[in-house]
Amino acid sequence: MCLFKTDTQQESSFHHGKAEHKKTVIMNKPLSLLISCLLVSVISFAQSADSSDLAEDPPLSVTQHSVRVGGQTINYTATTGYLVLRKENDDARAKMFFVAYTRNDVDDLSERPITYTFNGGPGSSSVWLHLGALGPRRIKMSDKGESLAPPYELVDNEYTWLDKTDLVFIDPVETGYSRPAEGVEKSEFTGYEEDISSVGNFIRLYTSRFNRWSSPKFISGESYGTTRAAGLSGYLQDRHGMYLNGLMLISSILNFQTARFTKGNDLPYVLFLPTYAAIAWYHNQLPNRPDSLELFLEEVEEFAIGEYASALMLGNELPEDRKNQIIDKLHQYTGLSKEYLKRTHYRIHIARFVKELRRDEGITVGRLDGRMTGVDYDDAGEFYEFDPSYSATIYGPYTTAINNYLKTELNYESDLPYEILTGRVRPWNYSNVQNEFLNVAETLRSAMSKNPFLKVHVFNGYYDLATPYYATDYTFNHMLLDEELQDNISMSFYESGHMMYIHQPSLVKMKQEVDMFIEEALGYE
Repeated sequence: MCLFKTDTQQESSFHHGKAEHKKTVIMNKPLSLLISCLLVSVISFAQSADSSDLAEDPPLSVTQHSVRVGGQTINYTATTGYLVLRKENDDARAKMFFVAYTRNDVDDLSERPITYTFNGGPGSSSVWLHLGALGPRRIKMSDKGESLAPPYELVDNEYTWLDKTDLVFIDPVETGYSRPAEGVEKSEFTGYEEDISSVGNFIRLYTSRFNRWSSPKFISGESYGTTRAAGLSGYLQDRHGMYLNGLMLISSILNFQTARFTKGNDLPYVLFLPTYAAIAWYHNQLPNRPDSLELFLEEVEEFAIGEYASALMLGNELPEDRKNQIIDKLHQYTGLSKEYLKRTHYRIHIARFVKELRRDEGITVGRLDGRMTGVDYDDAGEFYEFDPSYSATIYGPYTTAINNYLKTELNYESDLPYEILTGRVRPWNYSNVQNEFLNVAETLRSAMSKNPFLKVHVFNGYYDLATPYYATDYTFNHMLLDEELQDNISMSFYESGHMMYIHQPSLVKMKQEVDMFIEEALGYE
């Protein structure tokens, strides 16, 4: 502790997430002592700003902004900070970080929709949707979606959803700045059911704290965030009586059997094939490349669900002539050599495909976005060294952008590392489905059956190997939703990858689709 006399007593206040100090004049002390005292003060402030003492909710940063959307100026308020999750005995369990954008010129909140949104992982912050597609600011990329040279630039997002709905970006516990309270184990939050409970309780708390119970409510999730969104559709409805108007599922995965390449589970080989074909088409690797991607994929889908699926079902009983027929078709649809396909037992693993497609050129293709390419240390490995559509495309720009944006534009100070996509959530608990594949499509079906006004729109990228579009199509076709409710589900498709919005034409189309969806879900003409 530093003790010294001053001309005035030091006063400080904590406002909008920043400390404001009146000027203090320190007299008659050696410079070294003054520097030491200042360092202690800085450290003490940093600790208090990220303090685990949660007797009271930390203060929020509230700032004013505007953005032009469709030729219209939207004035809005940004609210940044923590809400504390507590037990009914007021025992703090976690502080969850969020950024909310609310339109200013709204007199009646019952007529203003609100959308709660997050990414997936598990272990991802909400930065991707926040600064890529939905929020009023976005990271500038090339039109294709490639990273520009650092330092990276934020620009106004004329395709933000803010003209149609207020937005709340949520970072689940252990992502972004969200953390468990002191003495609370992370395992209380790091699992399917635990995550649904904590995020669902945050949504209920925000809805009550900010008087949004009367507002139309939507949830938007990406990747594992679609798993969370489907789970929340049931949890919020059954636990809190909160009925939703709609879900926007971006790069969806609801049934994990469709994407787990385990021996004995042939389903992913069937459902990933159209995406392999799309990526091979994009990279000009097909023996006979058709002009139309859409017509080509229709042909591949028909083969995949029919002739290919039935062949895999036969296993070792597959006749030799049919083996050759399957190999010929797979070669035509993927560009992989017939010799290689034979060695794989006609089953193409995702991690092998991204390495093998352009191995002869020493080039790998992306998992999140098969349009992107990279170069490994050598060409001998079975799997790629890194995902070029993540490490070389989006990780740097989005990390830089969110750290700068929170401090300089939203006036929020924190010395914590903002966890972009972290392993801190491991191990992730799937105890609710031991010896099973997680399938939340049934949760969504149940929620839609109980709430027939719940609408769902699914955004799919043709070049997405993380959550392939045909696997999503399969999942929704197998929900066995009542025929009268099937029109509540709509889909759109994009010539881009997992984060389709980094591709400028897809971002434009995505905005058009979501505008129509929200208006339809609210019953507007």
